Amino acid sequence: MDSTPLETDYLVIGTGATAMAFVDTLLDEQSNATVLMVDRLHRPGGHWNHAYPWVRVHQPSAWYGVASRELASGEKDKVGLNAGLYSMASGAEVLAHFDQVMQQRFLPSGRVRWLPMTDYQAGTDGAHRVASVVGGVVQTVHVRRKVVDGTHARTEVPATHRPRYTVAPGVDCIPINDLASLSRPHAHYTVVGSGKTGIDACLWLLAHGVAPSRIRWIMPRDAWFMDRANFQPGLENFERNMGYSLNQFGAIVEAATPADLFARLEAKGALVRLDPKVEPTTYRCGTVSRDELALLRGIADVVRLGRLQAIEPTRIVLDKAALPANLDTLYVDCSASAIQPLPGLPVFDGARINLLMVRFCQPLFSAALIAFVESHVEDDAARNALCAVVPSPEVPRDWMRMWAASLANAARWRQHPTLNAWLMKCRLNGQSVMARGVLPEDNARIALLHQTGAKAGEAAARLPALLAMLS
Repeated sequence: MDSTPLETDYLVIGTGATAMAFVDTLLDEQSNATVLMVDRLHRPGGHWNHAYPWVRVHQPSAWYGVASRELASGEKDKVGLNAGLYSMASGAEVLAHFDQVMQQRFLPSGRVRWLPMTDYQAGTDGAHRVASVVGGVVQTVHVRRKVVDGTHARTEVPATHRPRYTVAPGVDCIPINDLASLSRPHAHYTVVGSGKTGIDACLWLLAHGVAPSRIRWIMPRDAWFMDRANFQPGLENFERNMGYSLNQFGAIVEAATPADLFARLEAKGALVRLDPKVEPTTYRCGTVSRDELALLRGIADVVRLGRLQAIEPTRIVLDKAALPANLDTLYVDCSASAIQPLPGLPVFDGARINLLMVRFCQPLFSAALIAFVESHVEDDAARNALCAVVPSPEVPRDWMRMWAASLANAARWRQHPTLNAWLMKCRLNGQSVMARGVLPEDNARIALLHQTGAKAGEAAARLPALLAMLS
């Protein structure tokens, strides 16, 4: 049934992390704009609503969440595999953060209306409609300015996406979420998936007393990871953070070939891998601590025979071979793809804004910056010049492609005084967080900032030649 039409300046599809970061900044930069947010879920947070119970963000909380509200506690972990590094918020803390932003900031502003448990429907006639998935009420929405699409991430998690391999009847196979509900031990555990979710499953099993010899890890592709210690907030980490950036940019400038580049990055500690003898074939912005890496290296039964095709009672079938299955094995599915290919659209597309990445591995910062540009730059050509899309990562060459696009964007941002001033104070901007507390009279640190900026310019000039070697 149809009901009363709705009107709004901005119709935002989704209340996931990027949509929340966008609206948060939009409210600050446009004092009168109204926003209608719709989402099929019952609370904000997107895929965090379906994440496994012990999940944490994989980066310091200092630059996660929305710009207007701190998520970080400002404390370091004292125990565990992240000990000595700044804390990473749990999934529950992330959901609480977004819920508080909605309940304590967005809705009380009087400028945001939120329709949870609601589908967005684009009509063939160009109309915008929203439909309650509970009550069935359908309403037309008159959008005065723009539709904002916060769904492009399309993040997959095991709880909501079935495995792409077949599982025979009688085989025990669960998504990672169900590990926390186990009622008995198994003789063997097989973790399926080589990404960060697979890492978290292995670490959880090890932390709960499962010996490494009882774990088999099906790893279709080895990955390059970032060492989490290299990007920590706090002034005490300033020199290390700048050194990390200089190491990356220096490796780009000095590299003779792409292969030489990754060898230099590893030698400088900018990238790490699970097995030094296996060349990674993927890169997806994953982070690990050195303690996590050391523990994971204790798992000897790592299967590198391509993707899993089928699990049968007595064997597992992979792309390159079939292996006998251990008796009484629990298979833990971690194969959902968290990062999806981008749609090939610009950020600003007429009456539509697509929330895509505009800086290396930082989707929330990107969404906030897009909101600022929408509010302070007049036409789409100029907006898109400031918000060139940074490709989503999949293979190692994407590390270079992401840096090339990010450095080009950063150079344009520095030429825009209003945007540059906003960057210097934005909580989601990792660079400003890392430099927080550096005083103008601190000549050594100021010089290090200038040195890093100069090296970034050299790296930006070198990257096209390295990328051309891959074509």
